[in-house]
Amino acid sequence: MKNLTGSSIKDLENVALNYGQAAFRGHQIYNWIYNYRNKKKNIDQIEVLPLEFRKKLKEDGFKLSELSFQEKNLAYDGTLKLLLSTSDNESIECVGIPTEKRLTACLSSQVGCPMDCKFCATGKEGLKRSLKASEILDQILFIENEMNRKVTNIVFMGMGEPLLNIDELLFSIRSINEDFKISQRRITVSTVAVPKMINTLSAKSFQILSKCQFTLAISLHASNQKIREMIIPSAKNYNIKNIIEDCKQFVKDTGRRVSFEYLMLSGVNDKLVHANELSNLLKGFQCHVNLIQYNQIDEVEFKRASMKNLQLFQSKLFNNGIAVSFRKSRGLDKNAACGQLRQNSKK
Repeated sequence: MKNLTGSSIKDLENVALNYGQAAFRGHQIYNWIYNYRNKKKNIDQIEVLPLEFRKKLKEDGFKLSELSFQEKNLAYDGTLKLLLSTSDNESIECVGIPTEKRLTACLSSQVGCPMDCKFCATGKEGLKRSLKASEILDQILFIENEMNRKVTNIVFMGMGEPLLNIDELLFSIRSINEDFKISQRRITVSTVAVPKMINTLSAKSFQILSKCQFTLAISLHASNQKIREMIIPSAKNYNIKNIIEDCKQFVKDTGRRVSFEYLMLSGVNDKLVHANELSNLLKGFQCHVNLIQYNQIDEVEFKRASMKNLQLFQSKLFNNGIAVSFRKSRGLDKNAACGQLRQNSKK
């Protein structure tokens, strides 16, 4: 445990005791880490600790952060996208999305992504590695430091496939809940869907977290298997009907409704026939559809669906008895698409 971010009070008390310090020194480290007003990220800058204690911690390789600031883009609507460097010289993105009452942190779970979704910039360079829980959590601290306010909501919708890093994902959720004091009900885990991993997610959540109250969001983006395979190559390994069955089981196991993310792509999945197909696929269990405007990227030919088609699609779902909402894109003027800032920076 060299990186102290993600450590509990008990963990940090033990660190202090192991160095012959009083247990309250662990509390001081804890309060320093999770106070967003503390912008100093080095052990030797924790001014409340005795100098010798700080020196020994630093000499023994303890640290508060493995990430470093690389670049940021601030959009006209206040959305902040950060590009951060890892200790092995890779780059990851995270995003702060503010409203008057909340600050949502969009977090990455991997460096790159293996899923190769055709509409996404992140997968163009493949997967480098998965992130440790401490690296996931550090993204929250960077957002809070840069925006000078407390994060209230978390979405795992950044770079990577969370269910391919499931243990570190859940360890980070435990810390978000216990240390950052953010309720699980304000956390969303977004996944393209990986065979057998939806059931594993709920089972491991009860093992690691003792409960499963976060929202599961499936990046469905299609109303049938043929369209889904066209835009998400990995879909050939996981039939859309099997995804729905696993989601129904997730609802039974957790009591939490499932959200389905649906990216509106012009001429691909935005017709009324698709809305009817989607309605038939989802009817009969506790779920919600989130229609999303597409953030276009240069490398692919997909185009954003018209607002007229989006509204007609939404109305058709609603009239068919499906709970539906529309999520407007944020940060459109500043590398809004996932992975776009990282890719443009490399260029």
